[in-house]
Amino acid sequence: MSRYILIRRLRWPAVLLLIGVLALLHQAGMIAHFWRLFWPLLLIMVGVLLLAERAALAAEGDAPLFGAPYTGAGQGAGPAGTAIMPSQPHDFENDVNGGQR
Repeated sequence: MSRYILIRRLRWPAVLLLIGVLALLHQAGMIAHFWRLFWPLLLIMVGVLLLAERAALAAEGDAPLFGAPYTGAGQGAGPAGTAIMPSQPHDFENDVNGGQR
């Protein structure tokens, strides 16, 4: 299993663990406001996990980094065109007006 998939699968368990630890600290009286502490820690944790996912992808060499040019190849790309751009231009004005301009 790749490190990227492993990190991605740990995202929701990490959120549940954060909720559990903060709830336990709140019940023990160590923190006064659960939600005031939860949101900043959640954002930090999600950011760290996203950075770890990106680092795992870069280490595997499977995905281009940000700013890399689009090559046009990808899933669903056939020999006539790509998944984003059709191979033949299409005149949508003719479809709307029934072929008349």
